[in-house]
Amino acid sequence: MTEEANLSPEIVLAEMKKNGITHVVWLPDSETNWLYLLMKAEPSLTLVAVPREGLAFSAAAGIHVGGGKPIILIQNTGMMESGDSMRGWAMGLNIPVVMMVGYRGYTRHGVNKDTAATYTERFLNAFNIQYYLVEHSSDAPRISTAFAEAEKNKRPVAILVGDEYHGFNH
Repeated sequence: MTEEANLSPEIVLAEMKKNGITHVVWLPDSETNWLYLLMKAEPSLTLVAVPREGLAFSAAAGIHVGGGKPIILIQNTGMMESGDSMRGWAMGLNIPVVMMVGYRGYTRHGVNKDTAATYTERFLNAFNIQYYLVEHSSDAPRISTAFAEAEKNKRPVAILVGDEYHGFNH
């Protein structure tokens, strides 16, 4: 696989820094290991681990109200499980937060490997949440587009990471 076929964790981190992220709210997982190592070494970021995905939205709301700028790293299954928390905290309080969502089960060919992928976009549409698919490093400018939209509309915006199993690996 060429580097272009992957989503470089260095490029993702650069997009976070470019958009002034101060806090990364996430549930630790093995898929984001290379990105985690970069974020951990970045002095401008504070990593906020949560024990359940639903708590990511209340944590992000608190960080925003306190003057920080959070991003939520979450898998699609956790995002769907957290619908009420997202509705109440992020949408109810008009929190302009970007969710970087691992698109588990997604394939580029329309034949999903997991029903989690089948329902991800339907879930976002049901909540009227704009989303951007990011599969390769060349798609990284969509991350900044998502941040601009979240700020403009004062609501969550999702980045669907379509290369979940390769994108943050070296």
